[in-house]
Amino acid sequence: QVRLVESGGGQVQTGGSLRLSCAASGRAGRRYDMGWFRQTPEKEPTFVAAISTNDLSTVYVDSVKGRFTISRDSAKNTLYLQMNNLKPDDTAVYLCTLGDLSGREYYPAAGYWGQGTQVTVSS
Repeated sequence: QVRLVESGGGQVQTGGSLRLSCAASGRAGRRYDMGWFRQTPEKEPTFVAAISTNDLSTVYVDSVKGRFTISRDSAKNTLYLQMNNLKPDDTAVYLCTLGDLSGREYYPAAGYWGQGTQVTVSS
């Protein structure tokens, strides 16, 4: 059983930065690609970024390209999301997932979602 725990959220002003972390317990997590989604109230989660198990492939939603960077530390079994130049539209709960990165498509695995961390960007 893999458990995902996000941290690093908070409140910042427009243009600020945050670094999110997602700690994955259990060795099974190392066999998966990993990704970030975000969710606003009363809406479904939307894809943000994903990274392959070997760190060679990353994909991003267009709205965060050039501002967000996804990375992972396999030794620590931890996923990161460095978010720079934040905008009010980035306000959401950010969720960590395990899944499959196939080409430029990321498919989150059912049941492998964290509880999320809140990011709030004020103007």
